[in-house]
Amino acid sequence: MVEERHRPQSAVQQQQQQTLSTMFTAVLVGIVLGGLIYFLVQRNKNQVLKVEDGWWGAGAPPDGEEDDTIRPFKVNTSDEELEDLHRRIDQTRPVAALEDSQFHYGFNSQYLEKVISYWRNDFNWKSQVDKLNQFPHFKTTIEGIDIHYLHVKPKKVPQGKTAIPLIMVHGWPGSFYEFYRLIPLLTEPSNPDDLVFEVVCPSIPGYGFSEAPHKKGFNTVSAANIFVKLMKRLGFQQFYAQGGDWGSLITTNMAQLEPQTVKGLHVNFAPIAKPSIQMILSMMFGRYFPNLFGFNDMDVKGVFPCKEKMLVNVLKESGYMHIQATKPDTVGRGLNDSPVGLATYILEKFSTWTKGEFRNLEDGGLTRKFSLDDLLTNVMIYWVSECIIPSMRFYKENLGKGLNPPHTKIPVVVPTGIACFPDELVYTPELWAKKKFHNIVSFSHMARGGHFAAMEEPQLMAEDIQKFTKIVEKK
Repeated sequence: MVEERHRPQSAVQQQQQQTLSTMFTAVLVGIVLGGLIYFLVQRNKNQVLKVEDGWWGAGAPPDGEEDDTIRPFKVNTSDEELEDLHRRIDQTRPVAALEDSQFHYGFNSQYLEKVISYWRNDFNWKSQVDKLNQFPHFKTTIEGIDIHYLHVKPKKVPQGKTAIPLIMVHGWPGSFYEFYRLIPLLTEPSNPDDLVFEVVCPSIPGYGFSEAPHKKGFNTVSAANIFVKLMKRLGFQQFYAQGGDWGSLITTNMAQLEPQTVKGLHVNFAPIAKPSIQMILSMMFGRYFPNLFGFNDMDVKGVFPCKEKMLVNVLKESGYMHIQATKPDTVGRGLNDSPVGLATYILEKFSTWTKGEFRNLEDGGLTRKFSLDDLLTNVMIYWVSECIIPSMRFYKENLGKGLNPPHTKIPVVVPTGIACFPDELVYTPELWAKKKFHNIVSFSHMARGGHFAAMEEPQLMAEDIQKFTKIVEKK
């Protein structure tokens, strides 16, 4: 028998084996990395916000089931209420304005006298109450407190169409009244090709005619949980949500709580609480290398110059926030007793938050975008409901424990539309928004408008809600 000899491998064979080994290793690493990435993405996608049901009523919760009755509600007034208001206005002590101060020191005292005179002598609250009652109001008890809301159904739904349920949530120092000119544009659109909406506008607990929480800790997640329950109680298994200011965060939390229930989210205020490394780098270098960070001309104009736009202006307009996030009851007691003090505190925001340059005007530009009747109606909602203190407490409950609560770490995966108004307090480029909202289907640079966009530019807002919802519905 001939002994078989092992021949040494040629250099070509060795190279082939090394190549195969390298390829095998690369494939294995790719599989592992791909699996890890898939796992992380799926885990990220499947993250939902968790919240336990609360009890915000006075005392301990009852032993039995909570009354889920839906009760009609109407805004009312009386001669006694108006007499008390007028007496308090008449007892206000005038304060001289500094020369050439405009709105740089807050609400200009000289112009305030004109607003007070109109409020005292010409403003017709009874007429405005009738206007408030043009839409159906209701109340229902959820987690121990009475929740007030409007529920406006379209008078006629065209054949072949279905009314789309939409909840719209206000912020501070606004109210459900912000949506009064917007609602008919959504429920009775003039364009036959437009979608028809069925609109629900609640008052945040502690605002307007919703009962204030009796216990500490009621934040945006608590409100979101209540509003999801409200929509389900009204029979909606899926719905759209829209909001600005606190309303944007509440509706965002709703989408995080139940991404299968919230079919689409539309917001007109989307500040990013937790900055990423990419966001910080884009703030440092995006002005010089905009293309590197995906910035367009609107982004560069909105973000830079960084110091002036995002620091100085924010500091000028955020003093109230520090007060309300720390000691809201102290200032609130004075505002709750003085209608003029309350109006001054609220209306100043409708000046400079609508357009920052309005602080250079003696009248604050208030009636350039709003009527005094509408502005004072919003103030009256705070006055007659005595809600200024609980509305201010909302800041302490949300900001008192830090700027990065658990919900800031959870992405929003539902289809999202963002309406970016040019005079908003904080500009958020789409690049930054994508870090939070992972499924942006519509990002609109609006032609004009500021913080109170639904009240200031209802037509533009309605058009953007239509555009966004049509995109989602087609998908």
